[in-house]
Amino acid sequence: MDFWFEQLSLLIISLFANGLSALAGGGAGLLQLPVLLFLGLSFGTALATHKIASVALGLGATLRHLKEGQLDLKFCAYIVGCGLPGVVLGGIVVLALPEALTIFCLGVLTLGLGIYSLTRKQLGMEYQPRHRDLVGYSIGALVIFLIGFLNGSLTSGTGLFITLWLVRWFGLDYQRAVTYVLILVGLFWNGSGALVVALQTPPQWPWLPALVLGALVGAYAGAHLSLAKGNRLVKRAFETLTVLVGVKLIWDGSMLAMQGVAS
Repeated sequence: MDFWFEQLSLLIISLFANGLSALAGGGAGLLQLPVLLFLGLSFGTALATHKIASVALGLGATLRHLKEGQLDLKFCAYIVGCGLPGVVLGGIVVLALPEALTIFCLGVLTLGLGIYSLTRKQLGMEYQPRHRDLVGYSIGALVIFLIGFLNGSLTSGTGLFITLWLVRWFGLDYQRAVTYVLILVGLFWNGSGALVVALQTPPQWPWLPALVLGALVGAYAGAHLSLAKGNRLVKRAFETLTVLVGVKLIWDGSMLAMQGVAS
């Protein structure tokens, strides 16, 4: 009975977390990773388990978004190629980083993303391509690499970073940016990061079926809702989730720092 209750709980959490992430363009770890930690996993095991399950987020979203045919394959290759080296590097050094400081700083940056988007009412509401020259692509590549490093080394919220960067720098609307993020970050970045982290720390294999099923169904549903309702809902979901993720990460980082001082 305890086993099935545990599996059902994991399934529900995964459905909710990945549905929100598919709608907003990131942030599945806001709920999923803390639950894994609360259930008794070590940080390394919880991170490996979460990252493997998050690959299903990309797969579920891909199954829905590919029907729309909005992807530029050259731009896809650019995002994957610029970000993957950072993801792999971040996954290698993740367990050596000062956890409290990195989580706190990520929280401040994530909260800033939400506030920035809230203060710009028309940001990401229309597709207006820009910075598609050599200088624009070079600056874009550097930032995507840095976000990839964060994706490989930290726990949640980095999909939200790449979503806003694609909107702000390259002129994508929110709906189109979320499509790229869920497919490319969800499948390729998270897949590479999951492999690197799992090679260092084994995941909790018995929990993965429920987490993966929840991610697949939740991501498909969230992607469908974003396509059905359009940019305004996606923008609001992005702003809400960035503020929530930012506040939570600041709190988590502060608590970890206080525990470190106390010990």
